[in-house]
Amino acid sequence: MQLDQLRYFLQIARRGSFTRAADDLMISQPALSRSIQRLEEELGQPVFERKTRSISLTDAGTLLQARAQQVLSILEDTMAEIADDGQTGRVRVGAIPTVAPYFLPEILRRFSAAHPKATLIVQENTTEALLRACTQGEIDLAIVALPIRAKYLEVEELFEEELLLVLPTDHPLVDRPRIRPADVEPYPFVLLDEAHCLSETILSFCRHRSIQPVAVERTSQLAMVQELVSLAHGVSMIPAMARSRDQSDRRIYRSLSGPKPTRRIAVAWNPYRFQSRLWKAFRESLRR
Repeated sequence: MQLDQLRYFLQIARRGSFTRAADDLMISQPALSRSIQRLEEELGQPVFERKTRSISLTDAGTLLQARAQQVLSILEDTMAEIADDGQTGRVRVGAIPTVAPYFLPEILRRFSAAHPKATLIVQENTTEALLRACTQGEIDLAIVALPIRAKYLEVEELFEEELLLVLPTDHPLVDRPRIRPADVEPYPFVLLDEAHCLSETILSFCRHRSIQPVAVERTSQLAMVQELVSLAHGVSMIPAMARSRDQSDRRIYRSLSGPKPTRRIAVAWNPYRFQSRLWKAFRESLRR
């Protein structure tokens, strides 16, 4: 049994498709199929149940998946520990889309300047996908918004930031000296789609104040939320870090009076994986 066979097997199991896994691994599908066939011959039984439009793990495949992840994790950690000099190596960082483009660039720039021999790999994805990747050792750190259900992960809160009300420039609320949460209830909202935790944070804030938005228009990118607000599709709430990067004069940001809507940003990691000096240095840069 070869390590590449285990890596191929795990990628197919994650993707649920030989075709998608072959694309990810940048090998031909016939070559991938042959590798898995040899693995199954060595085990004496199939690891995948092949259906017309999908595949699933057999009982043997389910057992192999857990063991293969352990084997590869131990090997990767051993190699990282042997080569740990505090300067070379890689750090794989994941962040949710409403954090990555606003919070990470300056941190990455400073860390790269201090550790020019290090390799930083950044992955942007939803909270659920990042936590799964962190648990499985595919990334080293996940920057997400709380609350999260993080089994087998350590979580450290980094900071709390305000969510600011964003309005088109000609909106009736713009001229009010104070805007209460209840004042926004009559107006439609523009939010990210349900895969993004920011939307649930905003709706939770509204629910706790017995506010029910009259309508919700959804999109997949925070920049599009801002543009739709500018076009008078509705109002929204935007993280302060995103507002600080917004140079447009076609929308107005206001802080709500009374209790502020906020979100808490945290970093999560797998405590059972080897933590290199480079990894620790990057986590410290997040704290600063």
